[in-house]
Amino acid sequence: MNGDQQDESRVHPADLAGGVPSPRRRRPRYSGTHPKQFEHRYKELAPDAFPEMQQHVRAQGRTPAGTHLPVLVEEVLATLRPQPGDIVADCTIGYGGHALEFIIRIGPTGRLIGFDVDAVQLERTANRLASFITSNIEETAQATASTAPFALHRSHFAGLGKFLVREKIDGYDIVFADLGVSSMQIDDSARGFSYKYDGPLDMRMDDRLPRNAADYVAKLSAKELSECLAEFGNEPHAQRIAERIVRHRTTHPITRTGQLVRIVFEAKGISPRAWRNRPAEQRGQLHPVAKTFQALRILVNDELAGLTQFLRIAPHCMKSGARIGIISFHEGEDRLVENSFRDGLAAGTFSTISETAIRPSSTEINENPRSRSAKLRGAVRAKN
Repeated sequence: MNGDQQDESRVHPADLAGGVPSPRRRRPRYSGTHPKQFEHRYKELAPDAFPEMQQHVRAQGRTPAGTHLPVLVEEVLATLRPQPGDIVADCTIGYGGHALEFIIRIGPTGRLIGFDVDAVQLERTANRLASFITSNIEETAQATASTAPFALHRSHFAGLGKFLVREKIDGYDIVFADLGVSSMQIDDSARGFSYKYDGPLDMRMDDRLPRNAADYVAKLSAKELSECLAEFGNEPHAQRIAERIVRHRTTHPITRTGQLVRIVFEAKGISPRAWRNRPAEQRGQLHPVAKTFQALRILVNDELAGLTQFLRIAPHCMKSGARIGIISFHEGEDRLVENSFRDGLAAGTFSTISETAIRPSSTEINENPRSRSAKLRGAVRAKN
């Protein structure tokens, strides 16, 4: 064991809850020279105690555990043009990366209303935003979470209309949605989104949903699984993977992400070792399992149906001249957004829309590889 493993008096995230670290608490053991599991990365999970670790991890092109790097931030701000006093709906608030930028620009006279179905993340983000406002905005230097100019709701973004009355507003000046899954959800193996670490095959963004990914994998026919992988993941080997899943589950229930990873590798005729040792020129290729995991996640969370409903209702919640921006990471999502905006322009609902999708720069992709598939589209509500 190296010195880092032997020192068990290091600070653990749980010790920081009251602001007073306790040297007596022992952090969990891990194998190897560095922690691999999400819950063991105690330095990354305690950025205030180990700020140098955040810089070190980001310098490697990775996202520190327990955080999320917002994508296309400057492009979002240029598209949506937040102004002092604006009312902003951040419909997928996540870790609050974009929300912080909105709060800075709308000032104490504006309001930010955030939505997310992930209860754990919503609580963390509420604390983060309140702390930011208290320490960084002079006009609200004495603010608390109850007086800060934001309100968070555990709700799917398709329901943003019902909160107009609850928040006593007549519409939003800005509506923003960053679709997909956050880094915190991906990196936490217990959530089942990641193919990098073994964990329960769950994939629910909202733990109130009745069925998780393991349930779908256990019940869907080979034809239904194949259609899911092809439609939601654009997986070229959809039928072969689906058949392999059905064959495997007859003898061994598929309940872990690691099991599914092995099945997909087998279906594609690739060994994990060969993938890890692939030539340098192939290092930029998408992971063989990525499309399967994406497809199942979209299925479990009914993401395209939710997006369709959101696109239908959002214009009716926007003020005259209001701006809407949506970041998507999947061809099906982007197609829905593009078609909805084009239909809205033709119908006179929108006065202008993005001519083409805005993509991240090469610099951003290098600093945050997870941004590579992001596409931003915006539109402006026609004036009455």
